Amino acid sequence: MVINADRFSRDSLHHHSLQVILDHQQPQGGYLACPHMPDYHFSWFRDGAFIAYALTLEGVGSAIPHRAGIAGQWDSALKFHQWCANVIRARGDALERTIARVERGEPVEVGDTLNARYSDDGMAGPSDWPEFQLDGPALWLWSLAKYVEVCRMLPLPVDWEAAIELTVRYLSAVWRMPCYDCWEERGSDVHISTLAAIYAGLNAAERLLPRLKLESVRAEIRQFIFTQGLTPSGELAKSVGKDMVDANLLMAALPEHGLLTPDDPLMQRTLARIEADLLAEGHGVHRHLDDTYYGGGAWVLLGLWLAWHKARCGDADRARELVAWAEAHADAQGNLPEQVKDAMLAPSYYDGWVALRGEIAQPLLWTHAKYLIVQYALRQA
Repeated sequence: MVINADRFSRDSLHHHSLQVILDHQQPQGGYLACPHMPDYHFSWFRDGAFIAYALTLEGVGSAIPHRAGIAGQWDSALKFHQWCANVIRARGDALERTIARVERGEPVEVGDTLNARYSDDGMAGPSDWPEFQLDGPALWLWSLAKYVEVCRMLPLPVDWEAAIELTVRYLSAVWRMPCYDCWEERGSDVHISTLAAIYAGLNAAERLLPRLKLESVRAEIRQFIFTQGLTPSGELAKSVGKDMVDANLLMAALPEHGLLTPDDPLMQRTLARIEADLLAEGHGVHRHLDDTYYGGGAWVLLGLWLAWHKARCGDADRARELVAWAEAHADAQGNLPEQVKDAMLAPSYYDGWVALRGEIAQPLLWTHAKYLIVQYALRQA
């Protein structure tokens, strides 16, 4: 159900976004991706990194005070970061085996990599899932650096330092390997958005622990992207060898530690093609032109991510248009979905996905986090 602006105020949606996130944080610190879709009853490093980032910014200066208060929001982010450190350290022996295999030039066993999704107790999700994803732990490092900066949490806890160092060694070893992207697709490809996330994560890690000295590996990643990760017409490519873009390439312009600044000419060319190829009528954004997931609908999440980018580029009016479209797709309780079926690239696939997995995920905590992030960006514009 789409709500009308007079029934649900923007302030209420802001407050509800915070409430949805806080309500669905698990006891140990992970955030459920979506409470109403069984496949999403897990915590992802990627989703949680953006959620914790949103709560960190909210603590800096929330426009809509929440009863949890600044301390409650920062405590929630703290619990997530501790949860990530615990999960990573618990996988330490497996990750060490992976690092050693890479150093010996041997094939990596997926069972010894870091899973994408975990239950709150740190147990990996069912094995029938595209688990080998590298953007998640990298984004955790990026989000953690913002938390440490804002909350002035120095010196770092010893177990955090250990988890950071292990994550860095793991990512430095495996970054060239094909893996699933942030949409959990195309596991045999090398994805530019994933490499951009790894770059940002390693950059953030070096800020957290200057002794790590990661200039060399970051330079290798940049060189790889600029030589093998471009389309023939000079944009960032969805993946190596693909003459197409993906909205997830907005990952290349993450704040503070990103590969590119929002006004970099390469980022501007990439953004222009994303808007030309993937901007749906009415302002939602498709993931990529080959998308058939739930009919390849327009993603509210991506409309908000584009709004965030526009706000950072100084185009606040355009950002507000994108936000207004997203707000119009909240339900009567204020829940924001993953995507909507208003504009679909492959509508014949929609019913099959609903039969297989149920209705589109709503609320999606990652979407609510993006809503909070873009609202913060607009307050700074």
